[in-house]
Amino acid sequence: MSNTPRTPGVVAGRLPSDVLARNFGDLHAPLGNHEAMVAADRCYFCYDAPCITACPTSIDIPLFIRQIQADNPEGAAKTILEQNILGGMCARVCPTETLCEEACVREAAEGKPVEIGRLQRFATDTLMATGVHPFERAASTGKRVAVVGAGPSGLACAHRLAMKGHDVVVFDAREKPGGLNEYGIASYKTVDDFAQAEVKWLMKIGGIDLRTGQRLGREIMLEELQKDFDAVFLGVGLAGVNALRAEGEEHAHVRDAVDFIAELRQSGNPGNVPVGRDVVVIGGGMTAVDAAVQSKLLGAEHVTIVYRRKPESMSASEEEQHLASSKGVRIITGAAPVRLKGGEFVTGVEFAYTEEGADGLRMTEETFSLKADVVLKAIGQHLDGAPGGLKLNGNKIAVDGPGRTSMAGVWAGGDCASGGDDLTVTAVAEGRDAAEDIHASLMG
Repeated sequence: MSNTPRTPGVVAGRLPSDVLARNFGDLHAPLGNHEAMVAADRCYFCYDAPCITACPTSIDIPLFIRQIQADNPEGAAKTILEQNILGGMCARVCPTETLCEEACVREAAEGKPVEIGRLQRFATDTLMATGVHPFERAASTGKRVAVVGAGPSGLACAHRLAMKGHDVVVFDAREKPGGLNEYGIASYKTVDDFAQAEVKWLMKIGGIDLRTGQRLGREIMLEELQKDFDAVFLGVGLAGVNALRAEGEEHAHVRDAVDFIAELRQSGNPGNVPVGRDVVVIGGGMTAVDAAVQSKLLGAEHVTIVYRRKPESMSASEEEQHLASSKGVRIITGAAPVRLKGGEFVTGVEFAYTEEGADGLRMTEETFSLKADVVLKAIGQHLDGAPGGLKLNGNKIAVDGPGRTSMAGVWAGGDCASGGDDLTVTAVAEGRDAAEDIHASLMG
């Protein structure tokens, strides 16, 4: 909002600094040593553990919990990081309630799973606090690999390749590495600049040259990378934001939710970020929830999420929806925007109720309006400027197996590639697996 005209209703500093500090503190306090021991003691250490199968990176969860129980959190962290080098971030942002913890035997028996995510954070935070990097770089292979995108998939790919002895150059369009971990996740989930701390720790493997401000198709071209490097991995994410296709989208204070989240993450002080009194967020995913909750925490009086389908179709997990409700966010489902009202500035949104039938979703003639001085769009993203010659699957790069694209010597993973959920943990798995395939290909 810093680049748009402001009205009295859209201002920074709605709440006192001490209140903002509390609001944007750690969402889940880290476990202490005793708490971790108690939490670890609840694990059954299943032989055929369903939690491992439910984890996209296949972490040996019973093993790392047993290592915590044996007072070896550093060893537990290495078990985690061998499979998921961004295990610290995933412990904070992974929807464990729909993955490993949902599959936990304790969840089925008692309705209360082992706190796998918090135990993972305890282990990885303990190791990172020592400053030690538990992996060593293999002897140089003499091979060079370009990784485009310093998000979760690119970082995971780069680390695994560097560990194998390859020289890696990571290019990223933004000023800071981290991708959505740095720019697209709610501030209360990753406090104390954790995304950058994790990247710095990851880079200790050596053999990785990071170059920021390098956008594919502008400063760097795929054809040149193919000539200069032995292999290329694309982890460029989804930079394009879908349009509402509703009248009045051009009004001031109508903006993309991902930009709002990024502004808040980069502000250094939430009191510097303007917010309205009446905020409407359109969408039903994690981004919508993050934007809505943070608007409320900034001091917005009324915040409403409106999603076009049924509640069970929302991609935001049930726990995320409960978080939003607990912060005073209203959630309306089965409605789609028709028109954004206002002159220079947005003043409200008219919605139509929707119905789902054999022919898909349709708007009914029944409408309602919500007052709004800020509207945040969280209706999904798309691939922006895919290099020519790459086969696409829908609006993503088509891949086969461990990230192989239609171009020889080019791999892709993360949100920009087809297949898999758009989750940090999935992106890490795809980057890691592509790195293994690249290594096997380069070494014959």
